[in-house]
Amino acid sequence: MDPERISRNQQSLHDADLKAVVCALPSNVLLLSGYWPVAGTSIAICVRDGPTMLLVPEDEAGLAEDGFADSIETFVPETLEQISSVSQAVKPHLAQTLKKLDINSGLIGIESESSSHAASYLSLHLYGNELRAMLQEFLPNATFAPIDDWMRTTRSVKTATELGKIRQACTIAKNAFETAAPTLHAGMNEPEAAQSFRAPLARGVFGLPIQRSDGFAFCMSGPNSAKAYAAYARTRQRKLERTDLVMMHCNSYVDGFWTDITRTYTLQPPDKKQERMYSAVFLARNAALSAIKPGVRAAAVDAIARHAIQECWLGHSIKHGTGHGVGLSAMSAYSIPRIHSSSPDILQEGMVFNVEPAVYIEQYGGVRHCDMVAVTHEGYELLTEFQSDVKSLTVTNRNLMVEPQIRSGNAF
Repeated sequence: MDPERISRNQQSLHDADLKAVVCALPSNVLLLSGYWPVAGTSIAICVRDGPTMLLVPEDEAGLAEDGFADSIETFVPETLEQISSVSQAVKPHLAQTLKKLDINSGLIGIESESSSHAASYLSLHLYGNELRAMLQEFLPNATFAPIDDWMRTTRSVKTATELGKIRQACTIAKNAFETAAPTLHAGMNEPEAAQSFRAPLARGVFGLPIQRSDGFAFCMSGPNSAKAYAAYARTRQRKLERTDLVMMHCNSYVDGFWTDITRTYTLQPPDKKQERMYSAVFLARNAALSAIKPGVRAAAVDAIARHAIQECWLGHSIKHGTGHGVGLSAMSAYSIPRIHSSSPDILQEGMVFNVEPAVYIEQYGGVRHCDMVAVTHEGYELLTEFQSDVKSLTVTNRNLMVEPQIRSGNAF
């Protein structure tokens, strides 16, 4: 149970004068009910001053029971006798549930805009306009309003229970980084490096009360790390070289709560150019962290970090803002708070976001250090307190499996 989230959801409904909200996107269902759907076919209905109801496929019922919905209705999308679409299967159950809830009129909030949501399974069902069409059919006297901005604001401040799940995901990531980093060596390729970091994410950490945990890891080495400012991470086939900057990016999750973490390694003591890049990034990191507390403008945190990098004469190498909200999504640059020069957001206690100052030099390499932080009453809590100095990011004792360099012409 998460009484704090239940109370906040109810207060948000009152503040927006919404009679109810109906959601199907997995992270929104998680926020309303405490359950992170697997296949994207579940629907959550949260009624102001009333219950929260879940409609879930029958094979997810056992998982859904660990949420805090007041009741759960199940449906079967497909049987041995017939094949039906998800909408056809859920429609009579949705009609019956809405009738029980008696919300025939009033303002009903529904999802309507494009948004970024973490995939909850290999394939994710999206109702699209079908959910709105069913609601309009069953609630002809109701008025419907988009709640996408409402959702972004509501999910931006985490409860103690939600923060606990994020801490668990960070613990799993920490174990992966500390286990895999010493195995990095010249001669291995990027997919091998990425897999060494990903495998521990699936194993989790013994003793944590978790239903579902896993994650993703990506390796971008040498000149590929200079391209890591894209909106996505990409592992290629390149082999690691001793002089490389090796950027490892990780998104781990626990029951729908995500991390966004990056560390950049060298396979030998960094040279002067790399030292300069590390120095700029860590100056920016420390400056940004020192500025974090409730009431501070997110844009001010970005400005402080950006100024530190500019002072190191690497301002031209800045390619993105200093961070964004993390927790119910992983790599969404639009999640509140946006630590960006144009952000209108104000930091509040309970917000969770990443601090990811970085410099990227084309054709050479990039250094990014991405931490997770939670805003506390007086400042911040660093959720990823590991491998946060150049010494711990220098892997020098495992550079053994070095493939010989093949040169054309006279080697001398």
